[in-house]
Amino acid sequence: MTKASFAIVLAAACGLLPACAAQAQNLDAQRPQIQAALQAAESGRFDASQYSPGLTAHPLYGWVEFAALKRDIDTLSTAQAQSFLKRYDGQAVADAFRGVWLPALSRRQDWPTLRAVWKPTSNVGLQCAELNARQALGKADAQWTLDAQKIWTSTGKSLPDSCDPVFALLGVNGGLPPVLRWERIDKAAAEQQPAVMRSAARGLPAADAALANDYAAFLDSVHARALGWPKTERSRKMAMYGLMRLAKSSPASAEVQLPQYAAALGMNESERGKVLYEAALWTVASYEPDSARRLNAVPEAAYDEKLHEWRVREAMARGDWRAALAAIRKMPKAQREDSRWRYFEARLAEKNGDNAEAQRLFREAAKSATFHGFLAADRIDQGYALCAWIPNDGAQARAVIAKDPAIVRAMELWKLERPGWATSEWNSALARFDDTQRRLAVEVARDNGWFDRAVFSLGKNPEEQRLYELRFPLHHGETIKREAARNAIDPAWVAAEIRAESVFNPKARSGANAMGLMQVLPSTGAATARSLGLPWGGANSLYDSDTNIMLGTAYLRQMENKYGTPYVAIAAYNAGPAPTARWQSQRPNYDPDFWIETISYKETREYVARVLAFSVIYDWRLNGKALPVTDRMLGRVDAKRKSFSCPTAQLPKS
Repeated sequence: MTKASFAIVLAAACGLLPACAAQAQNLDAQRPQIQAALQAAESGRFDASQYSPGLTAHPLYGWVEFAALKRDIDTLSTAQAQSFLKRYDGQAVADAFRGVWLPALSRRQDWPTLRAVWKPTSNVGLQCAELNARQALGKADAQWTLDAQKIWTSTGKSLPDSCDPVFALLGVNGGLPPVLRWERIDKAAAEQQPAVMRSAARGLPAADAALANDYAAFLDSVHARALGWPKTERSRKMAMYGLMRLAKSSPASAEVQLPQYAAALGMNESERGKVLYEAALWTVASYEPDSARRLNAVPEAAYDEKLHEWRVREAMARGDWRAALAAIRKMPKAQREDSRWRYFEARLAEKNGDNAEAQRLFREAAKSATFHGFLAADRIDQGYALCAWIPNDGAQARAVIAKDPAIVRAMELWKLERPGWATSEWNSALARFDDTQRRLAVEVARDNGWFDRAVFSLGKNPEEQRLYELRFPLHHGETIKREAARNAIDPAWVAAEIRAESVFNPKARSGANAMGLMQVLPSTGAATARSLGLPWGGANSLYDSDTNIMLGTAYLRQMENKYGTPYVAIAAYNAGPAPTARWQSQRPNYDPDFWIETISYKETREYVARVLAFSVIYDWRLNGKALPVTDRMLGRVDAKRKSFSCPTAQLPKS
């Protein structure tokens, strides 16, 4: 945590209750020792006698033991393991230990012990390990067969290696009759898994196995032998799956070849429609020339929400406002009423000269506290609708949650930069909590600097979407304001970028090696520092919040200077220069809202809208008023700010 210590935060959550405050102070004092103990345990150097006697009473001592036992899991004695599980029964650390102990027992083939410590799990590999144990102990009874068959038919995807002996025995004992083998083959075909199809076919009669392998070959590469397949529902579906797969890589080839297979096998409209759907989708996603024709070739019954959206975007990308409006009006009612499509229906009605209908639709869309709701409010010169829920939670109720043992462990593990373990403890606690307790836990997490708990733990109850102060944390406010001013950028934009990139986690790191609050790549950080004439402290300096905000904000300014407007700069921040240049060349001089909606990358399209919407909400948090999003997109930071209000009609019924 930056600035405040855990002791201060926990004391605040406890309402300054003496016992609770004392606990927090003890945890602060013991943190270096417990960190050292964890590191020693993981390196095989842990010796409890080297630490103070009070270490064993620390809330995280179970995780110290876990780290030590895990390191030696393959030589660990059964007595040690069972003693650990007994001591920590019901805690997240026991579940974590069981997750590594059971595979070790399976490798040892210590089946009696595996059965003794077994608890039901969703882990299929462990389920198969338990079936292996039951078989080895002579318990491969009727229930064993049913359990093994359930796993066999559960998916068409490849299953863990521990399942291979189970299925081998199941096959030998007659537990995999052709009907079950075909069930798995069918599911594997639907999952586009030809290798699994071949594996499942090995126990079929010769003629059936040959047909199943030919089905798998068709998924690998469409072939003419399929024209002579039996005219069955299965053959039609296999042809459909193979052509759907082909359509993803070569829409034109799938479209050309479909008629002959449809005629030879008697494919129905639904089956043909699914192939045409894939051909259209993989064409329109890049706005290729045949997009409109292929979209029109898809039967209406085959349309889903995704293709309805792409039909609108495709028409927008061509500037065919009439076709785009018609496409929106073909959407299902619930989809059409979403604020995004309400807004664009209004914009397109406006483009087509129906201003009265446009105004009505803008008023409807403006009721939503979303990017498109804010845009709609701008079109009718109306304030923004935002109905914030700020609970008046008492200190005592919050103290109870702050003192919950699993929450205490979760917060300490978070402070020690053990996010995986912290999340395990968090999930264990939330499994016991009701909605109010869950919300209070999020408040405790926020006070400890663990901001993303609001993102991942709120929303089960629709009311929780209105918890804006929890869902949109504001940290490092002075640094954000300083660097925003230095770079002539609205600070709400900087805060929105941080919320979108890392949810204010200074240690965040992406798979692409983007680091810190604003997810700056080391190469970008180095180049930005060089352009500013600042010393570069290396990649790890990006984990320093002030450094990250300084470099990230300067980079935003460079992006805006390069691309001219914030909305294009935001797209480039997410997608990079090459795709952004392509989108600019494809649709030059487009209105910003249409340009954003026709971005071909779903991630970037939603990212731009999200950052702009977050900017409005952070303006509310920082200033109580907001720069109109229409002006914000264009970088007009001096525009008159808009007020917020909560329409009575939006408030939930009590």
